[in-house]
Amino acid sequence: MKKLLLYIGAGILLLSACHDLNLNPLSSGSTENWYSTETEVQMAVDELYRYDFWPEDGQQQTDWSDDYTSRDLLTSFDDGTLNGQNAWVTSLWGNQYKAISRANAVIEKSHRAIENGASAATINRLIAEAKFHRAAAYAKLIVKFGDLPLVLTDVSTEEGLTMGRTDKSIVLAQIYKDFDDAISVLPTSYTDQQRATQGAALALKARVALIMEDWETAADAAKAVMDLNIYELHPDFGNLFLSTTKTSNEFIFKIPRDATYDIYLGTGNGGVNQVYNDLPRNVGGWTQTCPSWELLAAFTCTDGLLINESPLFDPHEPFANRDPRLAETIVPFGSNHLGYEYNPHPEALTCMNYNTGEIVTNYDTRANAQYASFDGLVWKKGIDETWLQNGFKVDQDIIYCRYAEILLTYAEAKIELNEIDNSVLDALNEVRARAYGVDKSDKASYPAFTSNDQSTLRHQLRVERRMEMAKEHMRYTDIIRWKLAEKVMNRKTYGILYPASLCTERVTSQGDWFWAFTPEMDEDGCADFSKLEEAGKCQALAVRSWNDRQYLWPIPTTELQINENLKQNPGY
Repeated sequence: MKKLLLYIGAGILLLSACHDLNLNPLSSGSTENWYSTETEVQMAVDELYRYDFWPEDGQQQTDWSDDYTSRDLLTSFDDGTLNGQNAWVTSLWGNQYKAISRANAVIEKSHRAIENGASAATINRLIAEAKFHRAAAYAKLIVKFGDLPLVLTDVSTEEGLTMGRTDKSIVLAQIYKDFDDAISVLPTSYTDQQRATQGAALALKARVALIMEDWETAADAAKAVMDLNIYELHPDFGNLFLSTTKTSNEFIFKIPRDATYDIYLGTGNGGVNQVYNDLPRNVGGWTQTCPSWELLAAFTCTDGLLINESPLFDPHEPFANRDPRLAETIVPFGSNHLGYEYNPHPEALTCMNYNTGEIVTNYDTRANAQYASFDGLVWKKGIDETWLQNGFKVDQDIIYCRYAEILLTYAEAKIELNEIDNSVLDALNEVRARAYGVDKSDKASYPAFTSNDQSTLRHQLRVERRMEMAKEHMRYTDIIRWKLAEKVMNRKTYGILYPASLCTERVTSQGDWFWAFTPEMDEDGCADFSKLEEAGKCQALAVRSWNDRQYLWPIPTTELQINENLKQNPGY
């Protein structure tokens, strides 16, 4: 485990040293004598776990979805101006093809180690890992760019510059083949390491199949994960995401972090800024990136109904009578968060410091601090006191795939196939019952799924997935594949009236805090706050502008400039 962390953080300096000495970069294959021992092959495979090769989907600071706000700022995705020079576009393309190239080298050349006496079983397992990484890299690319150059061997620069785009159906078939090859060889678990396993290969195969709307493959792969009988939901939803939770039977694949090795949240992406952005101001954070009002509205009430349907919802007390995951995802008003009372009310000029027992200035209201949360919301999911320690270096592992996603994937695929049976309802109820801290069989203790209607379950599944997976970088892909982006990304982002005196005059003095009335909601749990704005009860922070071309990302401009056989996606 320690060796793997060192390789992740350093990019295996020994391999870089070989590059310097032999003038033959790993990205173009290997040195003439590399991959000749088990150690060399192991090191090459370990490098494929580097963070650059495993970006969390939508890990951009505002997540590129309607679950986030970033004050009054917009990304190029938010305002419809995404182009081939965007750093996230070029980074994803470049890094995944680096991973593919390095995986290809392992797959092609590791026979040298066997010829030199290395264990064939060990080398074949490492080759299977390389195929897992190659499949995962192509999966990340295909869902963003569509048709892709399919490179399966070590090619020269000259050959690479003549390659065009392969139809995505062919690329998808290769992804499946690589995952299947890995599944047939990889173990189901390791005793002391976090590496690709049979379950991880099945899980990522299920994920890409779901995104590509190959429902049957998605359902079969998800069911195969379930049938391994080695994964289960963590008993405590909130605890699952803390940096102190390093092991859980819910984890299927994750990338480790360890501050001891200077590998922490934000490494390689602006240092610790990502941590400061998520923290409230009372503890020294910036509240740059915050949960959106749309996300707050999406959580169902404890009767399982959307807020516009449930008699339990009170817009003045938006955290009351809600799905328990809400309070584990967004900090409830008036609660103790990181040792301070969290209260964004414009008249809450002071708050309790629970660490000292003193009343102190409240910097989480915009009445005192202009850059407190613009919409009054801050993140709680995965955040605890460890975020304030060790110089704000947070070593939460990247939970790339967990068992709850598999249950939801299985349910969604079966719903889309219209093969709705008890296994579908059981999968959904297992996820929801965990949120309420009860067994799924105790249906009187939580709002269980009961419908067998395809349309009803489809929309309920979408809301459930949003509640369960919030802040896990899944929402971007969901709004793309469900074709919701053209709706939700064409709406404004909303927040509290500013200056604070205006909020007091128009909202709090009239008893209308937090929301004056319930926003309009559609069946997918997407909220519309335009009527609150028209009533003068909130303000628009920014105006999103969607462009349908962004259902696919543009091919990086530099790639088009050096290879005339690559053609751009429509609209760019």
